[in-house]
Amino acid sequence: MRRSNRLSLALAVLVVAALACNLPQAAPSAEPNAAFTAAALTVAAQLTQVAQTQSAPTSAGSLPPPTNTSLPTIAPPPPTIAPPPTLPPTPTQICDAAAFVTDVTVPDGTVFAPNTAFVKTWRLKNVGTCSWTPSYTIVFDHGDQMSGPSAQALTSNVNPGQTVDLSVNLVSPAVNGSYKGYWKLRNPSGVTFTQFYADVKVAVLSSGFDLYTRAPDAAWIGGGGGGGGTILTFGGPDSDPNGFVMYRSGFLLEDGSSPSKILETHPKWVDDGVISGEYPAYTIVAGERFRAKIGFLAKADGTCGAGKVKFQLNYKEGGSLHPLGTWTKNCNGNLMTLDVDLSSLAGHSIRLVLAVLADGPASQDWAVWVAPRVVLP
Repeated sequence: MRRSNRLSLALAVLVVAALACNLPQAAPSAEPNAAFTAAALTVAAQLTQVAQTQSAPTSAGSLPPPTNTSLPTIAPPPPTIAPPPTLPPTPTQICDAAAFVTDVTVPDGTVFAPNTAFVKTWRLKNVGTCSWTPSYTIVFDHGDQMSGPSAQALTSNVNPGQTVDLSVNLVSPAVNGSYKGYWKLRNPSGVTFTQFYADVKVAVLSSGFDLYTRAPDAAWIGGGGGGGGTILTFGGPDSDPNGFVMYRSGFLLEDGSSPSKILETHPKWVDDGVISGEYPAYTIVAGERFRAKIGFLAKADGTCGAGKVKFQLNYKEGGSLHPLGTWTKNCNGNLMTLDVDLSSLAGHSIRLVLAVLADGPASQDWAVWVAPRVVLP
């Protein structure tokens, strides 16, 4: 038993000795910067390890081969298809068609006196494929007809490509203003085509007609008593036995007045003697009137003489003489006022005629017209 204890003790000593040889030795004291240096080296080593890990190729056996992924492709827009070219339409052949060429008479805006007759003529060209025959007509379509016909037949054939002058008779309206009438052509089937028009203005074209001022321009004749007429010279002398015509401005009249525009017309110095004066042509405007005063010169003492006459206002048109008024007057101390409406002659070119006829003896027939004139009130 003692022997066994000894062996056990010896084994225990050997074990302790072996353990003592393997215990770690105490580490030597480090310098103060050693820890910082070690830390820096450790960080550098880690960074290097990370860089090597990122840059180092992965072995073929460790990762699957990369998959090639295509970038997305933007599809190009579909090509623009140009529309087919538009072909010009095939011209349609028109049977009835006209083109306006010019106004042969009465251009647009022509000014007429009221109630003036005129002829409007258009020049047209046949631009259709059918000939115009006398079965074709000019027809009024709308606007101001101006007394024109509702329909008027053509007078001859007009073939395609030809021009023709077409006329209608018109009359300007009686009232001042602008007027426009539209016309068309009409074929035998009643179809109208191609519009054209007449465009006129109506206005007073004259400021009147002063028969006192124009007296020297009139043709004066003295006659009567069974003899022929004698041409008289304006201005007298007042001793001419055939009668005389002259201004007597400022002379004393039977009513005691002395107006500035006195025209004396003394008939031939015979019983029932006559004097007349035909004035130049004048176109009457609608609304115009003839105005004057008639009477006698007074004697030197201001009293009336024995004068007694017939005053006449006439007009001449187309060679014929037409009366407008007759007034019988004797010297009685009063003048007679005349006011004659000439509207019925509007638009007519006439020649006014003043006349004095002795009613019996021509003694002291000092007949006068005071300011005779045509005026538009």
